[in-house]
Amino acid sequence: MSQLPIPSGYLACGWNAGIKDNTLDFGCIHSSRPADAAAVFTRNQFPGNPVIVGREHVSNGKLQTIVVNSKNSNVATGPTGLEIARNMCRWTAEALNIDESLVLPSSTGVIGRLPPADRLEAACKELPRRLSSPDFQSFSQAIMTTDAFPKARGYELHSGVTVLGIAKGAGMIEPNMATMLSYIATDATMDSADLSRLLRFCVNRSFNRVSVDSDTSTSDTVVLLANGASGRPPFRFPSSLESLWSEQTLETILGDPLPAPGPGVDRLERANPWPDHIGEDELEFIRAVLRTCIYLSREIVRDGEGASRFFEVLIVGARSKESAYKFGRSLINSPLVKTAVHGADPNWGRIIMAVGKVFDEPIKPDQIKIYAGDQLLFSGAGKELHPDLDRLKQHFQQPEVRIKVDLDMGTQFERFWSSDLTADYVRLNADYTT
Repeated sequence: MSQLPIPSGYLACGWNAGIKDNTLDFGCIHSSRPADAAAVFTRNQFPGNPVIVGREHVSNGKLQTIVVNSKNSNVATGPTGLEIARNMCRWTAEALNIDESLVLPSSTGVIGRLPPADRLEAACKELPRRLSSPDFQSFSQAIMTTDAFPKARGYELHSGVTVLGIAKGAGMIEPNMATMLSYIATDATMDSADLSRLLRFCVNRSFNRVSVDSDTSTSDTVVLLANGASGRPPFRFPSSLESLWSEQTLETILGDPLPAPGPGVDRLERANPWPDHIGEDELEFIRAVLRTCIYLSREIVRDGEGASRFFEVLIVGARSKESAYKFGRSLINSPLVKTAVHGADPNWGRIIMAVGKVFDEPIKPDQIKIYAGDQLLFSGAGKELHPDLDRLKQHFQQPEVRIKVDLDMGTQFERFWSSDLTADYVRLNADYTT
């Protein structure tokens, strides 16, 4: 965490406010000036009270402060819980002398219990004293619940702009935008409309492509702040980010595998995939935000509750992106596939089952191919293969397992990430109230 670059104009903190126990449970990110802002929230139809308030406040495209508590999600707590979420913003605004609408609240933890309003009020009023440095390390720890480790990624760009992302999440993870919370701060200058398009573009290729246990939390939140403190001229994007590159080009610019945590990003070369109507600095910035989102989402999966293995599913040869999405979701959410990964069992029958149960998408069983790593497991119904079982077993025993399904129905593909299903997951969720 100490090696991560910090964007200009931000302070952060985290400490124990006594919400449940003696671990860190309250944190804040504060910009020295109002920042352009965009956010994506849970699609769960039972959203937490902080999500309700957050949607209202970010709708004006400006935020300055994010306050987060862990150990209590403030979900299903009725009008009193909603009042507490609004009061968190009011208490923070009064303490920092800013407008209440510039504060976004987040909460994560147990569902159905009122949070301790007196302790939250005391914590909010303590912010002026606590916000003395950009202590993103303590912030990342304060927002954790069942997480085994904090998650962060940062980039310093050639344009002079810095991007930093912090996330938490380990269970109740199938965001469709676990609790999954992610906050990305940059000192770039952008208007909120461009920021919103960029965030949705990146979230759809990262947080919406992961699953730990197929449950969508009531509190999922991703926020992107841009305060302009770098002094760099505003980034300008075309009206459609989708037109920038094909999925194949995305594969190229992201790199495979993604790098280890730490600062730095390679400058993009101007080459054939890059359209003339967008600058090199803009592309570098998009790449940094996208890679940050993908890195954080993968780390959330690696930290999946009880997880011992991480696996990636690549669907290729699909008729459409929507079709590839359905098949990928079916695989990463299948208990039989997840337990096969856990048992290091190269059982392609479970993969075929997960493909075949996507009832509303046609397939050609005699044309489908399944790969594990670089080995062909299955090549059409009725065709006998003799793969190297020792090599297959070795691949499935690795911490990261790769499965590819070629549908041979078109040209579209999608990539997904998930974790195995273990007895530890059952024990953890039997013992921990969420």
